[in-house]
Amino acid sequence: MGNEKAATVLGTLGTVCWCIQLIPQVYYNYRRKNCEGFPPLMMFLWAACGIPFSIYFMSTRSNVSLQVQPEVFFCFCTIAWIQTLYYPPVQLSKKKITLMVASFILFAIGCQVGFILWLRPLHDRGITWPTLIFGVIASVLLAVGLLPPYFELAKRKGRVVGINFWFIGIDCAGAFFSMLSVVVGSMDIMGIILYCVCMALEVGIFTSHFIWCLRFKWFRKSDDLESNDDVELGLGDKESLEKKRSHEVSSEILDHRADTHSAVDNEETRTVESTEEHKEHEITTKEH
Repeated sequence: MGNEKAATVLGTLGTVCWCIQLIPQVYYNYRRKNCEGFPPLMMFLWAACGIPFSIYFMSTRSNVSLQVQPEVFFCFCTIAWIQTLYYPPVQLSKKKITLMVASFILFAIGCQVGFILWLRPLHDRGITWPTLIFGVIASVLLAVGLLPPYFELAKRKGRVVGINFWFIGIDCAGAFFSMLSVVVGSMDIMGIILYCVCMALEVGIFTSHFIWCLRFKWFRKSDDLESNDDVELGLGDKESLEKKRSHEVSSEILDHRADTHSAVDNEETRTVESTEEHKEHEITTKEH
């Protein structure tokens, strides 16, 4: 009985974490108006995994919190996916994004309605393997969705760019609490493996950035700043830096030209004044 209560509490904590985990990332993207380093494929895979998760939990008639969690997760993942398509570096047109997202949502609704109506009667009769297949698919998509950030890390020598650490931290906590709920509860080996894989990949992201800070930020000499620009910056960051430097150079050139024109104007003014004074002097001399 005690284990059952503990499993319920831990499972609820994990569910809450996995419902709100993407709120910091969505706000972070909105504030920056840039998704450089935050891979669209990650959010698409996570949004896609919400479909089989929903089918699995609703077909097995799990408790309400577990049935609601995939839907909330799907909504936030879809919002974050839209941001990655709309903001730089992807920047698709609104029309194309609307078409893609609308098609994806209609597909998700169709799959959920169709498969849930088919699988529930089967599960009620004790035929569970079709439902289990959807649980496995969802778990695989969730874990695979954490791989694209590692390609972004590789571009920047391990530096995390565009990913909010609150998002990763809450997600990691959700996996941890969910894993504990399974350990003290049903001891589902597949669930334990899934949560451990998710935690390991997320801890790997933290570790990667920590190592980058040790190598290139905290113990780097000041005279190495310029030489390590390529290490610190990804492709989008390099372009931004180059644009900034180009703008600074252009400003310096314009300032120099303005100073030159000002000096020329002053010289011309002095020449005109000198000529007028010379003429006045000649007129005065003639009068005398």
